[in-house]
Amino acid sequence: MIEHMATREYVVTEEMTAQAVRSGSLRVLATPVIAAWMEEASTEAIRSLLPEGITTVGTRLELDHVSPTPVGARVRVESRLVKTEGRKYTFEVTAEDENGICAKGTHIRYAVKIEPFLKKAYGTKEETV
Repeated sequence: MIEHMATREYVVTEEMTAQAVRSGSLRVLATPVIAAWMEEASTEAIRSLLPEGITTVGTRLELDHVSPTPVGARVRVESRLVKTEGRKYTFEVTAEDENGICAKGTHIRYAVKIEPFLKKAYGTKEETV
């Protein structure tokens, strides 16, 4: 199997802290921000596999946030596709700062047809699709 992976790099800002996103009270990188970064990297890892009109949606993220990361630190997020089962894609995801792994986990995404998915989400209101 051809390896499909993506890497993204970020610098932690005040807007990315647990205090700012209200997931905690401290000025350290927020877990929900890491989760979003992992989803972004996973989406990018398989973008080239998907035909036009198809995208993926995240359905599960098992995440261990193992170490705090301060404002100003650089974080490297990597997603690697480890399994494909029909429309289901499973990824190993990691986030690493200057001190090593700060978060790791498994992410699952499913391929969906864009138009029917949006129609289901918004009902039949054409102006919202």
